[in-house]
Amino acid sequence: MTELLPRTAAGHGRNPGHARTAARAPRRTLAARVGALTRSAVVQAVLLLAGALWLMPTVGLLVTSLRPKQDSASSGWWTALAEPTRLTLENYTALLSGGEVLGAFWNTVLISVPATLLTVALAALAGYAFAWLDFPGRDWLFLIVVGLLVVPVQTGLIPVARLLGAVGLFGTIPGVVLFHVAYGLPFAVFLLRNQFLEIPQEILEAARLDGCGEWTAFRRLALPLALPALASLAIFQFLWVWNDMLVALVFAGSDAQPLTVLLQSQMRQFGSNLDVLAPGAFLSLLVPVVVFFSFQRYFVQGAMAGSVK
Repeated sequence: MTELLPRTAAGHGRNPGHARTAARAPRRTLAARVGALTRSAVVQAVLLLAGALWLMPTVGLLVTSLRPKQDSASSGWWTALAEPTRLTLENYTALLSGGEVLGAFWNTVLISVPATLLTVALAALAGYAFAWLDFPGRDWLFLIVVGLLVVPVQTGLIPVARLLGAVGLFGTIPGVVLFHVAYGLPFAVFLLRNQFLEIPQEILEAARLDGCGEWTAFRRLALPLALPALASLAIFQFLWVWNDMLVALVFAGSDAQPLTVLLQSQMRQFGSNLDVLAPGAFLSLLVPVVVFFSFQRYFVQGAMAGSVK
């Protein structure tokens, strides 16, 4: 008994409040546990239903692209689920057999990739300069950039078309790329400037004291720290340019038209050419989906940036 008392007292002395807290903690009743499981099941069911409804148009587009032409014209896509053996790849074979679709696909790539890379690169340089460099007129220039955010694209179609025509770029892929870069820069600069401001000033000052120039600090410190924002901006810019039809319809010539313009030209006056539109639209959908899911983790990192110090 005398040996047990010190150990017991010592045990209570190490954590005296833990035993009292555990003793006072109420036990969850069976009804409470069943209610918690029910609420969790309901939430999961609602989320699954929302996901199914969100994916239904994509499933319908896929099924329509695999249906024969005569079936698509006579009934809805959901009727094909009762006879899956009638689904075929003939629409894709016919669509890809000609060089027009492949040419439009590569035109879309040649427009989207340079427009994305140029926008992100120029916006990163400008955003860092607005955030950490002191030069005359910096604040006024940034106000102009913010003001350009409210300028709609439609107001610049005719003036820019005349300008590109004067320099010989109207109707070409570089002309379409320059238009997308010019109208994508204001938002990109505004976003990255705010992201670069989140970098602690002490880090950049320590780098300058160690002999790093502004270019080295930008390349080795600022860019890695702003990687989630850069990746998110690149994904959004790529999706905007890839799915654009208005700018391409105005500025792209017959040899430079992307996939969106080609699909629009397949619309008939009294009906839709579903055997061409459905597989073409699904092929156009695949690339943005792959890009988005390949880099979706950067969205989470960008959303959580600065929330934990």
